[in-house]
Amino acid sequence: MAKTDPAAARRERRKTIRWVVTVFFATIVISGVISLVSDEIMEDSSIVVAFLILLAIVFLGIVFDIIGMAVASADEKPFHSMAARKVPGAQEAIRLLRNAERVSSICNDVVGDICGVVSGSASATIAALILSNVDVGWPKGISLAMSALVAGLTVGGKAVGKTVAVNSCTEIVHFVGRVIHAVGGKKKK
Repeated sequence: MAKTDPAAARRERRKTIRWVVTVFFATIVISGVISLVSDEIMEDSSIVVAFLILLAIVFLGIVFDIIGMAVASADEKPFHSMAARKVPGAQEAIRLLRNAERVSSICNDVVGDICGVVSGSASATIAALILSNVDVGWPKGISLAMSALVAGLTVGGKAVGKTVAVNSCTEIVHFVGRVIHAVGGKKKK
C-alpha cells in the first residue's frame, strides 16, 4: 500500500479551507451587493419595473445554473483540438473544465443560491408594493402567490436549463470561454 504524503495532505487541507473561507466571504459580499442594488431600485420603482427586476434575478440564477451544470458535464477533449487551432475561448474553456468543481460551486451554489434568496426578498418587496397600491381582500394571498410564482419560475427554469446544459454542454462552455476571452483579453499563463 502506498502511504500518503502528510505534507501534501496538509497543503490540500489548507487549500480546501482557504477555498471555503473565500466562498463564504464572497457569498456575503455578492449577496449584500445584489440585495442592496435590487432593494434600492425596487423601492422607487413601479410594480412593472419591480417585476422585471425580479425576472432578471431569477433569469440570472437560471443562467448560472446552466453554466455550472454544463461545466460539470462537458468533456475537455474537443477544447484541446480547438486550442491547437487557436480558437478564441478554447484555452479559457479548458481552464473552466479543469476547475469544474470550483466553477460549478460558484455558479450553482454561490450565484444560483444568492439569486434564489434575493428573488425571495424581491417577491416580498413586490407583494408589499402591490398591497400598498391595491386594496386586496386577502393580503396573505398576494404574498403566497408571489412566493409560488418565484418558486415555479426558478425550479421550472432550472429544470429546463439542466436539460439544455447537459445536451449542449460543449457549446455552452465554449461560449463562456469566448466571453471570458473577450473580457479578459489574451492573457498568458
